[in-house]
Amino acid sequence: MTDLLATSPDTWRDRTREPVVPPELVPPTDASPGERWHAFWQRHDLRRQRSEDVYAASRNPDRGWPVAGNKEVFAFFKDLFRSRRRAFAALVVLNALAAGAGLVVPRLLGELVNTTVEGTGRPLGQLALVIVGVVLAQAFFTFVAQRTSTLFGQDLLSTAREFIVRTILRLPLGAVEGASTGDLVTRVTRDVGTMSRSVQYGVPMAIISLLTVVMSIGAMLLNSVVLAVPALLTFATSAWAVRTYLRRAPKGYITEGSTYSRINTTLTETVEGARTVESLGLSGKRVRAGDDDIEVSAQAERYTMSLRNILFAALNFAFQTPRVITLLVGAYAYTRGWVDLGQITAAVLYVEALADPLDRLIGEIDRLQVGAASTSRLLGIAEVRPDRTAGDRLPDGIDLVGEDLRFAYREGHDVLHGVDLRLGPGERLAIVGPSGSGKSTLGRLLSGINRPRTGSASVGGVELVDLPLEVLRTEVALVTQEHHVFIGSVRDNIVLAREGSTDDDVREALSAVGSLLWVERLPQGLDTMIGSGRFALTPAQAQQVALARLIIADPHTLVLDEATSLIDPRTARTLEGSMNNLLEGRTVVAIAHRLHTAHDADRIAVVIDGRIVELGSHDELLHLDGEYAALWRAWTS
Repeated sequence: MTDLLATSPDTWRDRTREPVVPPELVPPTDASPGERWHAFWQRHDLRRQRSEDVYAASRNPDRGWPVAGNKEVFAFFKDLFRSRRRAFAALVVLNALAAGAGLVVPRLLGELVNTTVEGTGRPLGQLALVIVGVVLAQAFFTFVAQRTSTLFGQDLLSTAREFIVRTILRLPLGAVEGASTGDLVTRVTRDVGTMSRSVQYGVPMAIISLLTVVMSIGAMLLNSVVLAVPALLTFATSAWAVRTYLRRAPKGYITEGSTYSRINTTLTETVEGARTVESLGLSGKRVRAGDDDIEVSAQAERYTMSLRNILFAALNFAFQTPRVITLLVGAYAYTRGWVDLGQITAAVLYVEALADPLDRLIGEIDRLQVGAASTSRLLGIAEVRPDRTAGDRLPDGIDLVGEDLRFAYREGHDVLHGVDLRLGPGERLAIVGPSGSGKSTLGRLLSGINRPRTGSASVGGVELVDLPLEVLRTEVALVTQEHHVFIGSVRDNIVLAREGSTDDDVREALSAVGSLLWVERLPQGLDTMIGSGRFALTPAQAQQVALARLIIADPHTLVLDEATSLIDPRTARTLEGSMNNLLEGRTVVAIAHRLHTAHDADRIAVVIDGRIVELGSHDELLHLDGEYAALWRAWTS
């Protein structure tokens, strides 16, 4: 007989051991400077092609989450600004006043030079008072403008975060479960944070810097066209580098984001499957998988870093040279009598003043590029099509019926094969069978989570997936072995299912699931704060809270998918027994491996390989001496 444990690792073949990074991307170790320079540009072009391929694939992926295009990102921010016209106008006006006040100072200093050297212009005392007044005005406008910018950025951030939360909550469960967990986690953590910083700081600072740049250019031209034009032409030499960067950077940053998703996916899979990894001796393979992901991510980051380095090299030349050119042109123009010393002084100060906001503007554009890439990944989630369109029909009755149910997670591979079920009001049905037989899939169809590939799953004559979600969950509710405790009080976690529930309702629900006693022993009882960083519940307690939440929701049909799997058998038996009285009159579909649940049911459906092979009561199936009888004997032996 084959040793299955020894051969199991051989079935794990989701990764090849071919190099994940082509040899062409490895820098030469023994080459001349010229060869190294040529090899750098070859690697840069290859990384650019890889980023473009990743971006193209992300627009309409076969699996996973898509990435939105530039038009969608622009429309998103346009809507944010459109709803805040007054705040945006105040932001522009106040920053323009602050920048304008700051640009008056170089002209005044130039006049001060002329007064001191040539004896022309206003008296020194009067000029000094004007300079002090302008500086104070600039300080005031700057303070008010910064305050307005902060409030504007925080408001944008709040709206953007709310949009992302609404988008995530409306995602079809099937799409969430079918896509990469690491990718979704990366988008709602790193990408949300990056977008937040871009919206909160990048947008206001970019507006301020742009205003300062535009007004500085105007001030330079008003001071002296002869001195301004050569400096501005030198600044303009960086335009090609900026244009190239803006065209290529978004794809590079989107590629970076995809590699972070890949790292998170591998890490999550390894942690969640730690026992399997250890038992099958897969530690080395999982470590190599993580190393591969990091190596791929490093190549993506090298590309965006190269883009920034090329940009900054061009900007360094464009920002440093105008200082020298202004002095040289100013000296020549002064000898010709075209300009005076005050104009030269003001021109040099304007060049210095222009370099800083222009440099800051480029930096903010870089921040916005990163934020736009993250925003496009977040908006890509919004492009996921809903899996249902709610109709206007309401159920006429509470009969739950499944006819010819077939379902496939992958095309051409059905996991259910023509299942028929009809449940009357108040009936208890237990679904049993070996792991992987299709029990949970059947439960998902009967609770309206997924639409069957063929056939019909309906309640009161209406397809479950055609009901609005708020109506569906008052008809049929699914509770699985997965649960979540939200940050809040015990009361808040339970009344979440139905707002307006009283404390008596909460206590009745807790009593029904056998948890009222331990809740009353908590430090503040129902007011005890639980959830992440608060009072820690055991897995069993957290599941009891989830079941109490379900009872408060009060649907007429419950689908329990191994709902007590994390509770010890004795507690689970007590819990299920105590629920019987409260669930009287409701239809219950219980999916479980613990066959005592089946023993208490009105009927039992035995699912094998996606088909119901036996259907009847506990006594009837024992008398039949088939699959269920074999399971029962194994359970009770």
